[in-house]
Amino acid sequence: MDSLIPFIRLFLQIMQILSAVLLIVLVMIHSPKGDGIGGMGGTSQIFSSQKGAEAALNKITAYTAGAFYVFSFVLGHYFGF
Repeated sequence: MDSLIPFIRLFLQIMQILSAVLLIVLVMIHSPKGDGIGGMGGTSQIFSSQKGAEAALNKITAYTAGAFYVFSFVLGHYFGF
């Protein structure tokens, strides 16, 4: 089990970095005026409406923020980062 700990720590660090980068990208996609995905030139056509796109983006951002929080907590609590 002790030989597995460095791999778990590396995995958690990689996941924390990926979730941080994804969170930055998702926050940058958000628009303060409600344009959001619709202002990017037709990408909102994937969704049924612009409100649906914003709702989906909000949900994905919240889950990504939650994952980042969990990875940060676990790394800080168990590995002393």
